[in-house]
Amino acid sequence: MLTKGIRGAITVDENTAEAIRQATKELLSTLIELNNLNEEKISHVIFTLTEDLNAEFPAKFARMDFNWNNAAMMCFHELNVPNSLQKCLRILIVVNCENDFKPKFAYLKGAANLRII
Repeated sequence: MLTKGIRGAITVDENTAEAIRQATKELLSTLIELNNLNEEKISHVIFTLTEDLNAEFPAKFARMDFNWNNAAMMCFHELNVPNSLQKCLRILIVVNCENDFKPKFAYLKGAANLRII
């Protein structure tokens, strides 16, 4: 068994706890569905937010709304690169998987510009 990363990103409408919650739920729901995830497969999760988003921790909503109570999670600020995408929440879910698992990524709303899906 090995570990692989599943990446995703979404833009958040505004710097409020509710907007961060909704964006977190939308992105996690999409990644869970695309990758047939359950908490037992998760090694750890890293959330990053651009510096203009600081109203709440996205990991809080993964615990509250998805019952991810045993997965290790951390939240960080994204590097503030000039002219980069603002109000962006990024997620890296590291999963324990078989060698043939092919992660499916999701870039939603304004974050679709970050990658070609």
